[in-house]
Amino acid sequence: MSLDAPHLAGHVDASGLRIGIVVSRFNERITKALLEGALRALKAHGARQEDIYVSWVPGAFELGTVASAMAQTERFDAIVCLGCVIRGDTAHFEYVCRGAMDAIGRIAQRGDVGVGNGVLTVDNLEQALQRVGGSHGHKGEEAALTAVEVVRELRRLERSHG
Repeated sequence: MSLDAPHLAGHVDASGLRIGIVVSRFNERITKALLEGALRALKAHGARQEDIYVSWVPGAFELGTVASAMAQTERFDAIVCLGCVIRGDTAHFEYVCRGAMDAIGRIAQRGDVGVGNGVLTVDNLEQALQRVGGSHGHKGEEAALTAVEVVRELRRLERSHG
């Protein structure tokens, strides 16, 4: 596994967790690589395939809609959002990025599900490629393991204050 993320130093045991992954089809070359990395990292940390549910959506803007619905079902311990928005010549980039980030942030603020934000917001394809196994690590792996670490911390807090 290519993960070299010292900021992920907490408990990243994914065994027994139910994990929802929402993936954008837009810029699919990149988002498929993000998904492959997320799945690889989760399985390497104990997740079972049957405990992982993958949902595809048209673009990054739609990630929050489906991720929010996943959280509302209360069937998932963690939700991982994966997408890639590449800057173009119009303001569309800013609107899509803001909408996706705000929606994902609202789910995280609920405090009852671990959320991993693996939405790349980059200027060009080369920057995206560097974030799916290149010089900037693998953001799909990082997002998945971040969600797991948050779940474990939420449960630790629950035990210590429950």
